[in-house]
Amino acid sequence: MSLAVLRSRALAGMEAPAVSVEVHLANGLPGIAIVGLPDTEVREAKDRVRAALQNSGFDIPARRITINLAPADLPKESGRFDLPIALGILAASRQIRDDALHRYEFAGELSLSGELRPVRGALAMAFAMARDGDDDMRAFVLPLANADEAALVEAAAILPARTLLEVCAHFANAPDAPKLARHHGPGLLHAPLYPDFAEVKGQQHAKRALEVAAAGAHSTLLIGPPGAGKSMLAARLPGLLPPMSEAEALESAAVQSLAGGFSPERWRQRPFRSPHHTTSGVALVGGGNLPRPGEVSLAHHGVLFLDELPEFDRRVLEVLREPLESGQITISRAAHQADFPARFQLIAAMNPCPCGWLGHASGKCRCTPDAVLRYQGRISGPLLDRIDIQLPVAAMPPESMGAQAEGEPSAIIAQRVAQAHARQVERQGRPNSQLGPREIDRHCAPDEAGRRLLHDAARHLHWSARAYHRVLKVARTIADLADLQHVSSKHVAEAIGYRRALRDD
Repeated sequence: MSLAVLRSRALAGMEAPAVSVEVHLANGLPGIAIVGLPDTEVREAKDRVRAALQNSGFDIPARRITINLAPADLPKESGRFDLPIALGILAASRQIRDDALHRYEFAGELSLSGELRPVRGALAMAFAMARDGDDDMRAFVLPLANADEAALVEAAAILPARTLLEVCAHFANAPDAPKLARHHGPGLLHAPLYPDFAEVKGQQHAKRALEVAAAGAHSTLLIGPPGAGKSMLAARLPGLLPPMSEAEALESAAVQSLAGGFSPERWRQRPFRSPHHTTSGVALVGGGNLPRPGEVSLAHHGVLFLDELPEFDRRVLEVLREPLESGQITISRAAHQADFPARFQLIAAMNPCPCGWLGHASGKCRCTPDAVLRYQGRISGPLLDRIDIQLPVAAMPPESMGAQAEGEPSAIIAQRVAQAHARQVERQGRPNSQLGPREIDRHCAPDEAGRRLLHDAARHLHWSARAYHRVLKVARTIADLADLQHVSSKHVAEAIGYRRALRDD
């Protein structure tokens, strides 16, 4: 029977469901038909495969070729099915052996010359193959350019190839035919290269607030005039964050792989995403006909920095409210939906008024109170309520800029942050920012003086229940940095000082 069945993977959100590539040769008018809900890229595979086979020295069967990508109700996209389709045609026409194909999975786009080009989502596919594996573990054959990325999944056997001919030689009957060798990853990777906090002179209050934010994964808003150092401080936050665990690194890398932007050199480095304020809502949260991750997911387990926050479209900012609370985003379409992780740390910066100089010692601001309120009102109350730390950043006087000594290096601050983070994980299994109401009552309860201080502040500043709980979580982080078991009034007072909401000024 002129039939061959190979295995590959599709992409559906963060999942990589298995796909059977069935190739059947039948009598009839010669041609290639692809069925199984293929998109345009997949339908065009027949032309790429035909040219690749011819230029690699193989014969194109003069028969009716039907290619079925099962399951039929799962959308298939991209050129990753080129390689299994080409091998299926060769196996069905008995040009290569087919008795061992069931022990492999294949993915790769073919050039017209038969070279293998990289595909998107190799890490997600390798992870799914290793997770779904049984006693007869399959190996994954893919382009060499994807090998380092896929080999990060240690349980997966990765066999990279440069060309279609190399893959075919692996299945040849000749004993001296070259075989594909398992790839074991790139070895030592580059150390994280984040800007150092030692370069920031002055701004001790802001640096202390960012240390607290890093230790507890708290969202932060920096408010100050142009040139105060808001962007400089935010760019250095990733260097303070605790090291990524193996699971966090795999999740973050898998999201980057889905977007086609992952590089093995960034393995275990916290992502830092800084989209421009003209970014659309779809670009921020993800979407598309076949949903792809947006900026909030590409910043998973890292930092999402939004500079000039009021300049973003208000409807774009509102989409942040759900992922800030849940740590994930769901993209729904008529035919299907996709879930993407979005456990990011939001760092935002803004000027206090349209001209930016409100409160500056120069007195240059000429904005009217109504203009200031309209400008600050571009950030809705519900979104502002979800930001744990809201901190004014004052401009440094000119005479102090050259006199300031270098600040504390990021490495020293990161040690304190890592120790505080380890205390949180040991106590509750997660950072303080992710605690629920019951966990807040159990782990964040202050002493009597702290409780009275917190109640007075909540009454005077008209805090919501969410704001009240977020101040408690920040106070818990401050106590963790001090290696103290209980939250005192001193910690509560510092946490209240980090809650200078715009509406309270």
